[in-house]
Amino acid sequence: MQTGKITPNLEESWLKALENEFYKPYFESLKQFLVDEKKLYSIYPEGKNIFAALNHTPLPQVKVVILGQDPYHGQGQANGFCFSVNKGVPLPPSLKNIYKELESDLSIPPASSGDLTPWADQGVLLLNATLTVRHATAGSHQKKGWEEFTDAIIDVLNKQPQKIVFLLWGRYAQMKAERISAEKHHLLKAAHPSPFSAYNGFFGCKHFSKTNKLLSLGGKQEINWDLN
Repeated sequence: MQTGKITPNLEESWLKALENEFYKPYFESLKQFLVDEKKLYSIYPEGKNIFAALNHTPLPQVKVVILGQDPYHGQGQANGFCFSVNKGVPLPPSLKNIYKELESDLSIPPASSGDLTPWADQGVLLLNATLTVRHATAGSHQKKGWEEFTDAIIDVLNKQPQKIVFLLWGRYAQMKAERISAEKHHLLKAAHPSPFSAYNGFFGCKHFSKTNKLLSLGGKQEINWDLN
């Protein structure tokens, strides 16, 4: 990303909805922060993938939102989708637990790949609250402006005419719930799939089957969660 009045290379519907954000002071500061960070550290995901979640799931196609916290901070892990890693990258612990719950809920065997792009292509917006991170430093790009930007994304989603299913896993994701109309959309809450909290309410939440039931009741095509 460069400083100056330049908008990111973003899918058309999202660009139209978010364009004003890119010229606000907080986003100008965020861009400068990222420029300075890149001079000193490795930053993930790589620049072309920072907005991958938005680019793969156009706004009118969003049926489900899964909200994560930070991108993975190991080399080669983050690919712009929350909880997802590229093919060939070892599965992170949280993703392993997501696959365990998927198997328990829908009898879908765990996939060998951690690439969740097929979900994104079906209308599942895989959004992190913070879109970048410094190598090996979790939370390093929090409170630099990304949260304000992703709040704007949530606000845009909340205004959509279609009912959207929001999967809010963990306290950090659930903080966004105050921006979402529970009368208009579906909010499913559970513990985070991290090994530190998965046994406190993520396992057994059955969010995958519940999501498909809500989509079906709304006359929408169910998500094929099977990545095998």
